[in-house]
Amino acid sequence: MNISRRSFLHYATAAAASMPTPLFAEVAGLRVVSLDYGLASTLLSLGLPPVGISDLADWGRWVVEPMMPRSVVDIGSAYEIDFEILIQLKPDVILTTPYLDELLPRLQPIAKVLRLEIFTTDSGPVLPAAMAATRRLAAELGRENEAELFLARSDAFFGQCRERLAGRAVPPVALVTFMDERHARIYSSPGLFHNALERIGVRNAWTRQSNYWGFETIGIEQLSAIADPDAHLIVFDPVPPDVLPKLADSPLWQALPFSRPGRMSVVPPALMFGMVNEAMRFAGLVTDALEKDA
Repeated sequence: MNISRRSFLHYATAAAASMPTPLFAEVAGLRVVSLDYGLASTLLSLGLPPVGISDLADWGRWVVEPMMPRSVVDIGSAYEIDFEILIQLKPDVILTTPYLDELLPRLQPIAKVLRLEIFTTDSGPVLPAAMAATRRLAAELGRENEAELFLARSDAFFGQCRERLAGRAVPPVALVTFMDERHARIYSSPGLFHNALERIGVRNAWTRQSNYWGFETIGIEQLSAIADPDAHLIVFDPVPPDVLPKLADSPLWQALPFSRPGRMSVVPPALMFGMVNEAMRFAGLVTDALEKDA
């Protein structure tokens, strides 16, 4: 049902005054803009595609799935929003995170701003925080049933990955993104990837606690600190084009167990700064790689 903006505001105000429900509960035609990839992918799983997102051009490179509808508008980067386009979209809600708080004075006159916290110093493990944020977002938008169905599907998916690996000789894994031939980003607790590993029953070979984003940057030589001799290295694309050839010629790399055949897998990208969908994509990629190499 198409309703005018004036009618919408009248309806929303009356609803908010008459009962303690979220401002946007059960309102058709809600226009939402997201300044965060994880929140945008969650909107898709709640059956409410955004009308606009930031950094749309890189969605297919870093998020990949779920696919963003072609109708969604790119409003520029999260730190350099095209406010003219944003205003033309006439959003009812703008989704943001604490890392964009400097934009709040410019966003708040345009639409209701919903600020959700996932990656913070006191939010704890990221995947449970992402699930809590999913429920809060759904409650604000009147999509509670869709959220519970989505989270049930995610739980079933993690269970399926765990079952696929059950009974196999699954090694612990170290998860890295190569920055160059000397440095890598490695993922561990309390991050999204580490939490997803726990859900599918795979041990993280890198046992040192990281920052609240779930990663730290290390020198390649520090991979020698991984104690388990059977550990498997999972590398995320994109790998800089000169890294693997240079590593192959490096005595330091050749001394590591990961240099031996079958001890390293390169997998498509997964977004470490995401939410539940991104954890599912990661879990599927790791499960596929471990099944192939088991």
